[in-house]
Amino acid sequence: MKTKLSSKEILLLASTLFGLFFGAGNLIFPVQLGQLAGANLIPAIIGFLITGIGLPLLAVAAMGLTNSRDVLEMARPVSKTYAKIFTILLYLCIGPFFAIPRLAMTSYEIGIVPFIQADQYDLFLAIFSVLFFIGVWWFSQNPSKILDYVGKFLNPAFLLLLSILFILSILNPMGDPMATAVDTQYQSPLTKGFLEGYNTLDALAGLAFGILVIAAVKQFGVTQPKHISREVFKAGVLATLMMGIIYSLLAYTGASSVATIGLQENGGLGLGLISQHYFGHYGSILVSLIIFLACFKTSIGLVMACSESFHELFPAVSYKALTVIISVIPTILANIGLSRFIQYTLPILMFIYPLTMTLILLQFLKVLLDRHFPQIAFYWVTGLTLVAATIDAVNALPDPFKKQPWAQTLIQLGKDYLPFFKFGMGWILPAMIGLIIAYIIAAFRPKSGRTA
Repeated sequence: MKTKLSSKEILLLASTLFGLFFGAGNLIFPVQLGQLAGANLIPAIIGFLITGIGLPLLAVAAMGLTNSRDVLEMARPVSKTYAKIFTILLYLCIGPFFAIPRLAMTSYEIGIVPFIQADQYDLFLAIFSVLFFIGVWWFSQNPSKILDYVGKFLNPAFLLLLSILFILSILNPMGDPMATAVDTQYQSPLTKGFLEGYNTLDALAGLAFGILVIAAVKQFGVTQPKHISREVFKAGVLATLMMGIIYSLLAYTGASSVATIGLQENGGLGLGLISQHYFGHYGSILVSLIIFLACFKTSIGLVMACSESFHELFPAVSYKALTVIISVIPTILANIGLSRFIQYTLPILMFIYPLTMTLILLQFLKVLLDRHFPQIAFYWVTGLTLVAATIDAVNALPDPFKKQPWAQTLIQLGKDYLPFFKFGMGWILPAMIGLIIAYIIAAFRPKSGRTA
């Protein structure tokens, strides 16, 4: 029986995981961070890496260490009903109702719009989105091919194109990053970078893609849970190390570009101008290809992960039928006003993010503390975190709802009584209180309160 992966298999698995994680947002934001941080680039990127790669690694590791097959199983210690609702909300948000259509729109806005006339926008959007999701649907038909499609072909192609830009930016820099002015929001660069990495929400993707990574390890012939968890962790470390290197190079490229192209509104514009500086008109084509590959490979992974998970939840609906549904929904949303729809999806995303963080941390504590961990902590920590998560969701509502008196009251409670609320971390204090309560109850009811 096979107990470990070869170095080549680990590398392929890490390439696949990196490819799934690294979408357009991961590509664009570090460029903007570099431009804004300027001379404070190094502490800013260190802060960003702590959370930007640390949290996804924790999520993947949690799936492996707990021997969970999927998110549903990982959340089940809270309750079966909660696990089902949480899983559905997670995959709807990072799937067809938020992340997948946004990936297509980002690819279109940066890769296609610069080459068309304004009055052609709607027509070309319809054509592009249909072709984009036909391609995503086709590649998602066989989840066992994820290693080939993403790990062997799409991700290496993406890295090859990106490396061309990196080599030139290092050999012939556009300016000195250390001479670039520091934006006011990066006066405390380590803290700002830390918060920006946290708010990428990549911990959600870590859980979502766990089902694909675990299946890939089994595909290589490693089937024992303890061996799977070890190999998943190895691949996760290598993938996040790759992410850290790419993040750092993107941030450096952004910081060094300010002297030549000035401070840009967002990282996408900055990346486009940087590429044009080195390659002229062909630079726009290069960036279009880089952005397309980043969005396309992540979309394939999300459709696969969502379809696998919903098939587990609703076995009567086939995997292939789900790939059609999950490809059609974002095609429609991209053409009927995605921005408005996202306004109503974002509160759900902000609701489940604190619950995701506490679930990951609780599972780690359970593994580390073993029999000294009170099982009742899942109920208390999740229950109290729900309060903070609800306030986070209200704070993310569109203005017509957010300005209602009841909403303003809840938001003010968050500001007054939840430390770090303004940073999106208001859940920390309620979660800590829930853990303390669980230990107190377990102390009085050791047999029923502790795990075996």
